[in-house]
Amino acid sequence: MKIFNIITNGILLIIIAVLHTSLAIEPNGGGKQFSKMAETNFYKVSSGAELLPIDETKSSFADVEILAIFWFFYFGLFLIPLGLLVHSIERKGGILPLSFTVPYFLFVLVGSYMMPNSGMTLIMLPHAAYMLVINIIRYKKKQPTTS
Repeated sequence: MKIFNIITNGILLIIIAVLHTSLAIEPNGGGKQFSKMAETNFYKVSSGAELLPIDETKSSFADVEILAIFWFFYFGLFLIPLGLLVHSIERKGGILPLSFTVPYFLFVLVGSYMMPNSGMTLIMLPHAAYMLVINIIRYKKKQPTTS
């Protein structure tokens, strides 16, 4: 299966990142909120810590839609360099360390629990499980057998 030699876990992460980022700016996705961020040249899209502690006397409040789209967009951008790093390790014949794949899988698993009807569950969870399993298999293949 030559396709598995071409498409690495890094490429899959980059594809997920592009889909994630695209949905944040797509008109039928988060386009309206993304446009609001663009109106401020992406400066201070949230009041952040100024909103804390939360109490009813404050007149400002967080625009939850803009915060959600910001994090959706920003996380998508973060996945691109992560995907490039994973791809470069795999192309050089390296195996991703369990110190990366296990926490990544757990991170995605918790996200899937918290948002079961999302891309985290439908796309990232199967990929994280695949990445973990394939790297365990690769690790076992590289181990010298002792008899």
